[in-house]
Amino acid sequence: MASDIKDSAHIVEAAAVMGLLPTRPRILALGEPTHGEDALLKLRNELFRRLVEQEGYRTIAIESDCMTGLLVDDYVTAGTGTLDEVMERGFSHGWGTSAANRELVRWMRAHNDGRPASEWLRFAGFDGPLEITGAASPRQALTGLHGYLSPRVDAGLLPCTAETLDGLLGADDRWTDPAAMTDPARSVGQSAEAGRLRLIADDLVALLEAQAPYLVTATPREEWDRAVLHGRTATGLLRYHHWMADDSPARMARLCALRDLMMAHNLLAVAARGPALVHAHNSHLQREKSTMQMWQGRVEWWSAGALVSARLGAEYAFVATALGTIRHRGVDAPPPDTLEGILYALPEDRCLIDARRLAGALGDTPPAPRVSPWFGYAPFDPAHLADCEGLVFVKDVPQG
Repeated sequence: MASDIKDSAHIVEAAAVMGLLPTRPRILALGEPTHGEDALLKLRNELFRRLVEQEGYRTIAIESDCMTGLLVDDYVTAGTGTLDEVMERGFSHGWGTSAANRELVRWMRAHNDGRPASEWLRFAGFDGPLEITGAASPRQALTGLHGYLSPRVDAGLLPCTAETLDGLLGADDRWTDPAAMTDPARSVGQSAEAGRLRLIADDLVALLEAQAPYLVTATPREEWDRAVLHGRTATGLLRYHHWMADDSPARMARLCALRDLMMAHNLLAVAARGPALVHAHNSHLQREKSTMQMWQGRVEWWSAGALVSARLGAEYAFVATALGTIRHRGVDAPPPDTLEGILYALPEDRCLIDARRLAGALGDTPPAPRVSPWFGYAPFDPAHLADCEGLVFVKDVPQG
């Protein structure tokens, strides 16, 4: 078995990744088992550069707010704003403080400078405007969609005026109260105003689609695409807020599923404009159901990767990442009977594993699952090897 494992290991580079795949996928998903480690983001950056240079990839999508990500895309394509501004306002979850993310944005802008639009690299956030503590107000998405439609269609076709929309939305802090995540009674998601807003959002999206033959020719494609993004974000957020107000045992499972559904819709939109590298937590990109232990007990749901894979088939490929140590987080050398322990014995600091070949070599008795001493790191489940195309193994993750 040792020789099979050694033979399945490759240098982590674009050509090696493509060598594991039957064809160039529209979505190449690279997962990570923990967030906030720049060493993993630098590896992602290196892979993206090679995919751009060697495989014609033009888009990178990361697990960040799809709405604020528009600011980053404006900067890397047209130079709108400054690097400091987009790092502060263009990322959610605190990702803007990452030196590796800053270097990615800087490099993309430098690459695009002086090139024609047809050769531009594009940036996308594909998460919803959501945090673990709650969800954003639907104001930006709803008013953005209404503002796109109102000067371009007959006023009689609009379901409401901008003033009515503003009144129904009310103060944004009604929607963003963090207490609503654990107390459904604090959510406004099932109020009369929210119910009416869901109908308005549905009508606005239907109007956008019904007027598509005119709108896609009367406005720049970028404006149309953003209006569509505003529409799916508005309906997704209002759906999410509705179920935040639910007090049934299925509440958290439903919310987790709705978040990944929003991710999946955004990834399908990214895929529609060409091949993209996608980077997020393994659990959002895997083909199996995701699971999490929460205050309401164990919840499970289909990940964005599973949803997109069901739609794209072979045009979706998933390469997971597994780690040996993160010593500054208390994660020391893995036990030798775990998958990470077996890979830790390899001499390479990082390598790409043919996951399905390794699964075959391991046979019907997969290694023991690793138990993480730190809540922020989720070890790779060896039972999932056969359901991903590749596995990147990073032996030691340094601090900083």
